[in-house]
Amino acid sequence: MAKTTAKGTTTAADVAETVTDAVEEAAAAAETGKSRFSKAVEDAKASAEKLKDEALERGAAYKATVTEKAGDWSEDAKVYAGQAKEKAISLATDGKSKASDALTVLGKTISDTAGTIDEKLGVQYGDYARSAARSIQETAAKLESKDVSELGNDVKEFVRKSPATAIGIAAVAGFLLARLVRGSGDGDA
Repeated sequence: MAKTTAKGTTTAADVAETVTDAVEEAAAAAETGKSRFSKAVEDAKASAEKLKDEALERGAAYKATVTEKAGDWSEDAKVYAGQAKEKAISLATDGKSKASDALTVLGKTISDTAGTIDEKLGVQYGDYARSAARSIQETAAKLESKDVSELGNDVKEFVRKSPATAIGIAAVAGFLLARLVRGSGDGDA
């Protein structure tokens, strides 16, 4: 504040000095505020950097955990796929044997009834029955001699060459399978 003289008046020099003191105090306060603000900004930057580093560490840990789990799941899936493949091959081999046996029995049955057909319908129809029996037995022998993978390749090739016939066969097989399943359910009731 302005100094007063003994007379009670203030001089310009006194006012200037007071203003200068006030400016210096304001500058010092501004410098202190600026210093505190800079310190706060530095603290905020350091905290943000610390949070960033912590987030990166946690992200890396989560990523490692997920990668490990994915690897475990992948291994499990491979094991299950291998087991499923083995089971499918086993079932396909059993099915192939049963189909071959059924065709053999069907061919033998037709061949055995060819004599009766000769007597009741004529020799010409008996020859048709014998020819059909031979074809069925040859098919059974071919089926028995082939590996499951060879049969799969043969089926793929047949479907490529005759898609309409393949669809017809699949429809008839589905119908017969449905009848068999429905028939087996009726006996249980």
